[in-house]
Amino acid sequence: MQLRPIFITGIGTGIGKTVVSAIITEALEADYWKPVQAGNDATDTDWVRAHLTNSISKTHRESFLLKTPASPHYSAQLENIAITVQRICSGIPFYSRNLIVEGAGGVMVPLNNAEFVLDLIQKLNARVVLVSRNYLGSLNHSLLTAALCKQMNLDVAGWIFNGYDSLYEEQICSWTGFPRIGSIPYVDDPGKSFIKAMADLLRESITKALC
Repeated sequence: MQLRPIFITGIGTGIGKTVVSAIITEALEADYWKPVQAGNDATDTDWVRAHLTNSISKTHRESFLLKTPASPHYSAQLENIAITVQRICSGIPFYSRNLIVEGAGGVMVPLNNAEFVLDLIQKLNARVVLVSRNYLGSLNHSLLTAALCKQMNLDVAGWIFNGYDSLYEEQICSWTGFPRIGSIPYVDDPGKSFIKAMADLLRESITKALC
């Protein structure tokens, strides 16, 4: 039976999805794929590849590599590129182990004028890991993200929190009903040793939640 992809999304941009994706990829010795990348000379795929220590994981090329640092739908319009969920899914890489798929921004980031990251998650029939980081307004962003996931019947495995704050984490898990898979300390420039240490620390809980 084909393994279901594991989709990493979060409550917004810049909250640690790539770091969490690398940790889960390392912990499970999984493959990694970010289908849509907008606006980085060094891509998230490059970053994840450079921060893995195991020799099993593969990182796959993006389906859409856009130049403009903006929402994918806007970047694609500027570059005369047509992104569709169908085109992304038709190019899903072959994988025989867990596939970690990193989204762009949050679940309501538009891919075109009619489709959103949410639609891609549904089309992939993926399990979802939500990433949250504590900042002013993040409770609202976290609860709204969880509410939409529930409304759309997404299969959410749980939360990974970027930055330790036990009360914040407990409240979000209680209010949303989604469990805590783990927490990582917020680090401005995490290195390869940090990814491996967090993967080792959380391997049991990640495996239990996702495998």
